[in-house]
Amino acid sequence: MLVSEIFLSLQGESTFAGLPCAFVRLAGCNLSCDWCDTEYARTAQGAVEMTVGEALAELGRFNCKLSEITGGEPLLQPESLELAGRLLDGGYTVLIETNGSVELKGIDPRIIKIVDVKCPSSGHAGSFRVENLSYINPDDEVKFVIADRTDYEFAKKCLDELICDRTEKILFAPVRQKLAPKVLAEWILRDMLRVRLQLQLHSYVWEEGRGR
Repeated sequence: MLVSEIFLSLQGESTFAGLPCAFVRLAGCNLSCDWCDTEYARTAQGAVEMTVGEALAELGRFNCKLSEITGGEPLLQPESLELAGRLLDGGYTVLIETNGSVELKGIDPRIIKIVDVKCPSSGHAGSFRVENLSYINPDDEVKFVIADRTDYEFAKKCLDELICDRTEKILFAPVRQKLAPKVLAEWILRDMLRVRLQLQLHSYVWEEGRGR
């Protein structure tokens, strides 16, 4: 695997926000979102080649049973699923964050998938694979990163036409420096959407957004 970094931090997003979490960030992404906050992981530059066993050993040092495999786009590397499976067999709760453009078929149902649906401001609206809806389970989470009203209306439409009742774990995340959380909160309340306002907790705790 090409690994950008392995580190221990607080989970900053998803319904697991605030919990200690051991992260594996794999290098390489097939998209280049305009508001990406991990540009250093888009390519293999600076990444380290590791075996699944080496990554497991590194994660084991943290003594933390919640782990997230992220990127970049982790599903571009087949070893990510082997890593996830071995973590699950070791008693871990495993999250995989994916950009929604890569096939989800065949992923171990024990893995909790956090699936992005890219809004227009990302530059990649339309990248979400509609067939992936068949592989989203009630425990999985769907995330919309929202920069403006156009993104918000796009997300609302997706909720009505695509997501429906596949999962109740829907995340609306404002792009920091683009959309004030208060404004997004007001829109959600006005429309009484059954969604979770998600702030990037780690970016408030640690200025650089990660933590060690």
